[in-house]
Order: sequence, then C-alpha cells, then structure tokens
Amino acid sequence: MSEKMSENKVTIKKGDSVLKGVGITRVFGYGKSRNVAVDKVDFDFHAGEVISIVGESGSGKTTIAKMILGLIGVTEGEMYYNGQPRDISSHKKKKEYWQGIQAVFQDPFSSFNIFNKIDDLLIDCINLMGMKHKSQEEKVEMMTEACSFVNLKYAELTNKYPFELSGGQMQRLMIARIFLMKPKILIADEPTSMVDACSRATILDMLLKLRDEIDMTIIFITHDIGLAYYVSDTVYIMEHGKFVESGSAESVIITPQAAYTKRLISDVPKIHEEWDLSTV
Repeated sequence: MSEKMSENKVTIKKGDSVLKGVGITRVFGYGKSRNVAVDKVDFDFHAGEVISIVGESGSGKTTIAKMILGLIGVTEGEMYYNGQPRDISSHKKKKEYWQGIQAVFQDPFSSFNIFNKIDDLLIDCINLMGMKHKSQEEKVEMMTEACSFVNLKYAELTNKYPFELSGGQMQRLMIARIFLMKPKILIADEPTSMVDACSRATILDMLLKLRDEIDMTIIFITHDIGLAYYVSDTVYIMEHGKFVESGSAESVIITPQAAYTKRLISDVPKIHEEWDLSTV
C-alpha cells in the first residue's frame, strides 16, 4: 500500500527504509564523569515493520528513543529519515518531523498537561497535522472516531481533565492521539507496563491494528523479551549502549548467539519448571 506524499515529496511504500542510523552515539558529561550511553549503533527500520529494542534498565534503549524523536541530540553519527539526512535544525523543521513520528510513553500521567482539558489535547493533535482549518463539527467527528477506535466514548470525556481518568483510560487516550495523527513511525516505550494483562493485550492489539491500516512502523522499547518475540518482525538486543545481537525475532530468540541474549531468555520464569535464580 502506497503512503501519502510526505512533506519532502518522497513516496514511501511498505518495506522501504524510513529511519536509518549509522554510528549513532550519545555521550553525557565530560572528563571523569563522561558516560557513553549509546555507542556507535547502526539500525535500519522499514515501513510497516514492527521492531523491538530489548535491554535491561540502563542499557541505552530509552536514550536511542529520545534521539530518534529529536528530544536529545546525537553526539556522533548520522540519522536518515525517508532516505534523506534528517534535518531538525529549526523549530519549524522539527515540527514537520514530528508530524511523521510520535511516541507512546510508559507513564501516561506524565504525557499530558493536566491543566488542559482532553478536548484541547486532541485538538492540538489535529492542528499539528495541519488541519487547523477544520470546522468544530469536523474536529468533534474526528475526535469521536479516534476515541471509538480505542473503545472510549468522546461524549464521556469531553470537558474532563486527564487526572479524572484511570491509568487504562489514559493509555487508550494516548493511542487515540496516535489514531488522529497517523504518524509513519511510532515509538512505544514500555506502553503496557502500567496496566493489567487483559488491558495489555487490548492495547497491543490496537497498535498492531493501526499498523496494518497505515503501514506504520512501530518501535517497541522494552525489557520484555517475550513481548518482543510475539509482536516483532525484527529484534535488537542492547547491552551497555551497544547492539549485541539483531535479526528476525525467530532467529534472535529461538537461536540466540550472544551470551547476553541467552541470559535474558533464561531469566524469563517458566511456569512448569523450577525457577533458576542463580543469575539474579
């Protein structure tokens, strides 16, 4: 399925490279306090692909997510967006970039301005996508459709503030924002860690359904290697700022090569086996 023409007039089709990193490095601090959070990593993500970047806390996976989003700078290396060197050097260019790339974060309560009503939060998404000219009736119709997609009723949310919602409702509202904006790339940073198992399955199903509708590329940032196996086409295993293994989910998780990958898999408890706590 062909994508709509992007801002730079590049037509992206399913399977095309949408985001590529070459030698991406991020260093924090100087001298003795210097910390290399991400160390010369390479990646290539394609339209319609589901990718998981898996690693423990402190491995550098969230730092990569922030660099991809343009929230922090790249110390070394080059990032390519839709086949062209990424340029987010001005506020205008960064705003255009964010029309095509968005995120769902782990903590929904810190993702919204609690002083803005839900209507305003959703209308901001519509405006960011260049549809400020739409009438109020058209915007309400769009917001109603977006809420319906995530099994929420817009009529029950209007004039409410985010803090009046439950955690599960907040997670769904975050996905409703994505439905409105329909970005080409979505970064999902532990998007189901704060909800129960039933809600987790529902949220993942919503994200994958949206992926199928618009060939959206989804990048999961997670420590859950089981989730990576079941939802991903491609898996990157990250340890101490480096990718130690990458490939198809089947090859990486069924026949792991790196010692770190093997340890991550062995750390997943098996219900019908005695738990081995020697690696903890």
